[in-house]
Amino acid sequence: MCGRYTLFTPPEELETRFDATPTRPLSARYNCAPGQELPVVTNDAPEEFRFLKWGLVPSWADSASVGNDRINARAETVREKRSFADAYEARRCLVPSDGFYEWVDRGGDKQPYRVAFEDDRPFAMAGLWERWTPSTKQTGLGDFGSDGPSREQEPLETFTVVTTEPNDLVSELHHRMAVVLAPDEEETWLHGDPDEAAALLDTYPDDELTAYPVSTRVNSPANDDPELIEPVEA
Repeated sequence: MCGRYTLFTPPEELETRFDATPTRPLSARYNCAPGQELPVVTNDAPEEFRFLKWGLVPSWADSASVGNDRINARAETVREKRSFADAYEARRCLVPSDGFYEWVDRGGDKQPYRVAFEDDRPFAMAGLWERWTPSTKQTGLGDFGSDGPSREQEPLETFTVVTTEPNDLVSELHHRMAVVLAPDEEETWLHGDPDEAAALLDTYPDDELTAYPVSTRVNSPANDDPELIEPVEA
């Protein structure tokens, strides 16, 4: 799976790499976690980094809380599963990252590892995004809220990271990994037809990647500082 990742590449470098401008300032992140608003590049606005909440909420959902269980979408079933099928067809996105964390069970204790390119360069993980609008019924306010007649609430935009079988490096840590796109695949992922996009849902080779143990401080999303990416003894 992909449950945490980093994105500390300088903003100017990210803007150049993805040819996109942020809708609000980018900041260095060492512990991106589900439930947070994070920068993505969507197929309908590829010239921007938009900030969407991690944890996909389908348009038909009764509650935004379903996003807690939809931080990842399996590549093998993404075209068929109801939660993701519509987004796969029409709302794909790039999730910028420069590394992701996986945890290894070491006899009862879980040791986090960071997986990244050896030069820490940024890359895109394949993602899907959705727009969910809560109804008056879903808010529980009925026809009137505390301030009088209810207004339609702002839509909630969310995303998920697509995962696939791991390469040899990551398989030592976990049985799944994010779909990492090569730069020349990103345009097809955003704008290609569903069959073209499906051809990209493969495992990224491990010859340019590295994995190393990091502090268990990364276990808490409250910790988000450069110390988290420093190597430690396993």
